[in-house]
Formats: sequence, structure tokens, C-alpha cells
Amino acid sequence: MKKLLMLCVSLCLMAGIQAADIYKTSRKIVLRAPSVPLITSDTYLSIWSPYDKLTEGNTEHWTAKDHPLIGAIRVDGKTYRFMGKDKPNLPAIIPMSHSENWDASYTMDQPANDWTSIDFNDANWKKGKAAFGSKGMQRVKTLWETKDIWIRRTFDLNEDLSKETIILQYSHDDIFELYLNGVKLVETDYSWNNDVMFELNANAKKNLKKGKNVIAAHCHNQTGDAYVDFGLFRKAKDSYGFEQEAIQKSVDVLPTQTYYTFTCGKVELDLVFTAPLLLDDLDLVSTPINYISYRVRALDNKKHDVQIYIETTPELAVNDISQAVTSERIEKNGMVYLKTGTIDQPVTVRKGDGVRIDWGYAYLASDKANGKSLSLGDYYSMKDEFANRGQLKPSLDPKDLSIDMSKSMTVLAYTENLGAVDKTGKAGYVMVGYDDIYSIEYFYKRRQAYWKHDGKIDIYQAFERAKENYDSIMQKTRAFDNQLMTDAQRDGGVEYAELCALAYRQAIVAHRLIKDDEGNLLFLSKENHSNGCINTVDITYPSAPLFLLYNPELLKGMLTPIFYYSESNRWRKPYPAHDLGTYPVANGQLYGEDMPVEEAGNMILLVTALAKVEGSASYAQKHWDTLTIWANYLADKGLDPDNQLCTDDFAGHLAHNANLSIKAIMAIAGYGDLARMLGKTDIADKYTAMAKSMAIEWEKMANDGDHYKLAFDKPRTWSQKYNLVWDKVFKMNIFPPTVIAKEVPFYLTKQNKYGLPLDSRKDYTKSDWIMWSACLASNDSDFKKIISPIYKYANETPTRVPLSDWHDTHTAIPPNFKARSVVGGYFMKMLENKVSK
Repeated sequence: MKKLLMLCVSLCLMAGIQAADIYKTSRKIVLRAPSVPLITSDTYLSIWSPYDKLTEGNTEHWTAKDHPLIGAIRVDGKTYRFMGKDKPNLPAIIPMSHSENWDASYTMDQPANDWTSIDFNDANWKKGKAAFGSKGMQRVKTLWETKDIWIRRTFDLNEDLSKETIILQYSHDDIFELYLNGVKLVETDYSWNNDVMFELNANAKKNLKKGKNVIAAHCHNQTGDAYVDFGLFRKAKDSYGFEQEAIQKSVDVLPTQTYYTFTCGKVELDLVFTAPLLLDDLDLVSTPINYISYRVRALDNKKHDVQIYIETTPELAVNDISQAVTSERIEKNGMVYLKTGTIDQPVTVRKGDGVRIDWGYAYLASDKANGKSLSLGDYYSMKDEFANRGQLKPSLDPKDLSIDMSKSMTVLAYTENLGAVDKTGKAGYVMVGYDDIYSIEYFYKRRQAYWKHDGKIDIYQAFERAKENYDSIMQKTRAFDNQLMTDAQRDGGVEYAELCALAYRQAIVAHRLIKDDEGNLLFLSKENHSNGCINTVDITYPSAPLFLLYNPELLKGMLTPIFYYSESNRWRKPYPAHDLGTYPVANGQLYGEDMPVEEAGNMILLVTALAKVEGSASYAQKHWDTLTIWANYLADKGLDPDNQLCTDDFAGHLAHNANLSIKAIMAIAGYGDLARMLGKTDIADKYTAMAKSMAIEWEKMANDGDHYKLAFDKPRTWSQKYNLVWDKVFKMNIFPPTVIAKEVPFYLTKQNKYGLPLDSRKDYTKSDWIMWSACLASNDSDFKKIISPIYKYANETPTRVPLSDWHDTHTAIPPNFKARSVVGGYFMKMLENKVSK
């Protein structure tokens, strides 16, 4: 009888899923995402919209470089743009360095006051070619390594431009001012921006003269990289753009899907971006293919003639638009592909932080069905053809396509003629993918992504599989999103659930899944926008709760490479390495300084967490000798750490770090637990007793009245003791219960508008650590009080980037960091509740 009841329940649940409207969100999301995830596969195929409305501007890679997706719908002959913003057709008056390394005079010494005027004599200035900037910046031809640079660029005009639309375009890093014939047009604060467009008003255009003109610019580099580039353009009178915007009604970000709804004249458009990141299906997680789904329904009782248009460009496959590209159209097994990539194909050569992939090929793909069409062609004429006729121009031969994007942009365009659409609606989808050929160089050998299964599967088979499984994947992702949101809301409330939804894709896609020669999974992270390291241990540590919750094998895939590095004798120190190199090259640590206590504590605690979640210490048994070396190092050095960095390295070195000491103590306790699980009773008793003894000593050294110190030698300081979370989550009972009981009420007195500061030194915070500190709360009310300011930060930050984990608690502005995997730490509360059950 019980089996029959369970079967009935399962069938009812499946029927509910099948009946669900896959084009409408299952939950309304109130949180305004700082940047909305659209296409999310890995750190390279990663497209976001940093706007409230999808039509406000170009979609971007997480580095803020254009990775354009443009969408339009034609309803009864009228076109509405629902996604992205088409580039204006801007022939150059004087070009930027994208297309020409222009000449200028420059100096790095303070010039006379009239240096911006036409008549200023710059004969004694140096001569150089643009762009001007620090080593490593894009297209730099003239090195600028001082604090200031002054640049004068002269040019001649022989026509009247007063009735034309004139655009100034510039890139700068950092504080920048620009003058046209002595009149200031641009003045920035401390910021860095690429390809900013500024339309000259009537007064500014009056300063353009027939004959000689000069643009003069000054840039002050406050810190870090430096850069200057600028040009002047006219807007072509015959250019066509999708100028009419659709009316956006809603946007909802769920864990694997983002939903938009628009009104487009007399029809409603539903748009769904799906990244099938179901962590129990490694093929799905690693396959670099996402779906863009759409449905159109009439808003009245009439039928409307409807066509859908979606495009991208070769910008998806380059680091910089100065790189030469090739594109082609391919038909294969009932599918049509538009393929694009660089001509040079420098496979796994380009490494670093704020870079894009420039090897492999991007694809726009669909089945070859009636009404569907895919075509390669000119950026402007393709749109013009769709707007006027509802179709695409015939695909050009590859030899007729421009290889130089800075002069003429190729477009990869898809359309479907839906024909007559009534209230019942019509739907379809297109796929976006990327074949990187090889993903990672791992100890001097290039490795293919997991989904290729050692070359047995190619990108075309992957697309065919994605097409065949579309219906089931859409149902599975929807069901998963529903379950995650239900669980998160139960464990932490509505705000917590919406933050987890935003963090889910971001945490996963900062990794790449491969295998080593022995068949071990390797899940290698990129330390996005903090230095570009690969497989950083103190990035793995905060991200771990998500993977412990949904697939511990992926956490093993982050730990195994670090164990291999030590056990192969490539790394011979008595504590783990910080990283394995700079992404995508994992040949050994490149970070300039070790973090001995930090990384040893991280590795042991993560192996302990794996064992607790899996109910087995078999993974620890494989690496027991290495774990023992690390545990003994912490026993010797961990209680009162020397002056060194911890994971919060942006805060600088700190001796006697109380929170770092907690990590060491908990790792020693974890080693003891692992020993007990392996039947090593004597070792277990020794290290558990050691940890408890150290915890008592810690309490004496750190006690500062109503809280505990930042560092043992610094009274009247404080810090978040987020490393205590493991004692609570796994009920290890190492620290006296009074420690947590004292800390949490103190935190509640120190919160600012946008969160609890990391410690007493600064007003900035780390939101992943706040989530861990919140888990120390003894009741739901205090938990929610601690995380609510983080929700407010995400909802209100003026910095529109993929969620930053580091921000100022007064201004909600991040000093740095974006798109990092550490937001997987948001799932600690869910992990705690899972473990408690």
C-alpha cells in the first residue's frame, strides 16, 4: 500500500512538471540582480546584461567587454528590439587604435597652461603611436609608466560637419580629461572605461574647424594599469538600427534559468535563457551549450504575423576586436551551424585575469526546420533585411566576409518565421555554444573538456544531443530550480533564497571540468578578477558549500590537483600550494607569496567536510600521509600564526590572527575526526584533545570582554570569526559554546547599511564570509538580520557587474572582484540544514 501511495505521489508530481509553463517563471523574484546571467557555461562563455532592462545596452562578458546578443521581433511588419543594442554605424573621422595605431605628440612632464590650444607648440614633445598605456594592456604601442601623460593629436578637416551626428569615443585608465581645440569635453573621476561614446552637442561641433584641429588629453594613473585611446566618428545617415524598444514587463533570475517577458505591440514575448547546470550530470555541467527559448502570444483576439531575430558576432571568440577572424556556415545531420573564431588559434596560450578566449570557435545553432534560417553577413544590411522583409540575407561565402572586425563587423544571425500567431502562441529556441578544442594545460599537457570523453564526442554531436534532450532538460532545470528555491526559502527565508538563485550559476561557471591521465575528475577554478590564478585553494574553500550540497565529487575535483602537486614532489613544502598557475595553464604555483596556515587549514577542513557529507573517509585515506604532514604543521604553527597572509589577502599581512588560528584548530580537530573514521583511534584521541586544548588557550588569548579580538595582541579590535562555522555545522564541540554565543550579538551591533564589516580595520566586507558568520546565529531571526543587508547590497549597488563578494558596507561599491566562484559559500546555511538532518 505504501509503495502504491509513493507511486501515485510521483506520478502527480511528474504530471505537475509536465503541465508547467516552461516560458514563465515558477517564482517571482524581487531582487534586482547587479548583472543578469544570460549565457553561462564557463569563465569564457559567460554573457551578462548589466542593466535593469535587457534593451538598455550591449550584453557583456563578465570582464565588461562586449559579447553581443541582439534580439528583435517583427510584428505585422513593425520591428521591436527586445535584447541588446545594435552598434551605430560610425565611419571614422580619426580612428581609435582598434583599426589604426595613430600618431600623436606626448609628454610625461607638466606642460604650460595653454597645452590644449591649437596654436600650442609641441615640437619638444615626444612622438609616439597609440594606444598609450602600461605593459600588458591591449594594443599599447607607447609605454606609459609614470603617473601622468599629456597627449596632443592633430588632424585636418576639409568639410563642414555641423549638421552631422559626431561621436567622440575614448578609453581611459584612470582619471581622464579631454579637450577639443581647447574646450573641455570630458572629465572623469577615478575610474577606467573602454570605448565610451559621447555625442558632441551643437556647441562642441562649432569648435570643429576646417583645416587644423587638435584633441588634447591628460590622464592621471592613480594605481595599477594605465591606458589612453580616443577617436572621432560620424554616424552614417543610411545606417539602420532596431530603434523601437520592446516594453519589458519582468525579469526573474532563478538558479539555472533567467526569464524575461516583453510587450511588443499586440503580442507578448516570453524569453528564457537556460544553462543546464545540473551538478549530478557531469556531461550537462561541462557541455558548453546554452538555450535561448522564446514564445509569442497575441494579446488580443486577432492573429499577427510574427518573425523572431537573434544574432551575435565573432566578438564571442576573441580577446580583442583587432584580432583577425574567420566565419562559416555548416549544415550537418539536419542541423545548421554558424561558426566563428580567430584565424591564428593560439590554443591555451593567452592567460591572465581580465582576458577573453581567443582560441576555439563560437557557434549559433539550430535544427534545419521550416521557417528557420541562419546566415552570415554584414552587420547592418542583415538587420535592414529583417526589418524590411522579415527574413535574412543569403549567407555570404567565408571569403567575402571581413576578417577585420574593427572595419566591418560580421554578424551571425538566426530567424524563425512564426507566421500567424494567436492567443495560443508559438514557440522555438536557438542554441549558443563554444568548442574550445583544448580547455586547460595541466602540468605541461593540454587537456580536452570532460564532455568530449577523450575525443569520442565532437561539438556537432553535442549540439545534436542538446537538441534531442531539449524538452527533458527544460523540465529538469525547471524542477531543480523549484526544489532549490523551496529548500533555500525553508532554510533561510525569501531573501536568502533569491541570493542563492543569483549565486548558483556564477559559482559553477568559474570552473572547467577535465580528467587527468588516471581518469580522476579535475574541476579547476579561475580566480576571476582578483588575479586570474587557476585552482586557488582559498577560492575553493569558500565555494565548497555549494558542491558539498549538490555533488561532492566536484569538490574532490578541486582538491585532487593540489594533492597531486605535493605528492608528485613538484611542491615540497610542509603545507599546500596557494594555486597551480594562471588560468588556463596549471603547471605550478605562480602567486608571489605562500599562505601556510591558511591553505593547510583549508585543505584539511575540506577533506573533513567531504568525509562528513559522504559518511566515509576513503578520500582522506588516499592522501593520509600528506594530510598528516599538513596537520603536524598546523599543530606546530597554527595556534598563534606568524605575520602572514590569509584568504583575505587584500587586507594585508597580520600576525596573531585570531580567525586564522580558529581555522588551524578546527583543521586539527578535523584531522582527528578523519582518523576516527578510519579506525585510527589513538591518533584521533591525540589530535581531538590537542584541538580542544588549543581552543581553550585561544579563548584566553582572544577574549576582549563582550567579543573576541582581531589579533591576540590587539585589544579593542574585532573580526568576523567565520571559520567557527565548521564547529557548529558538524557539531564538533571543539570551542566552548560561550564563544559563538558571545560573538553573534556583538556582530549585530556592528552592522552597517550594506552589511557587517569584515573586521575593525575597514568598512568593507566579504559577503561569502557574512553568510558563514550568519550561520553562527542560534535562531532564524538573527540569521536573517545578518544576511538582509547583503540582499540590500545586491539589490542597490550602483556597480553593475556579476555579483562582487567584496564591497563597502556604506556605499555598496565593490573595490574589486566580480564573477568569482566564492559565492558558492552562500549555500552554507543549506549545507548546515542538510547535515543536521
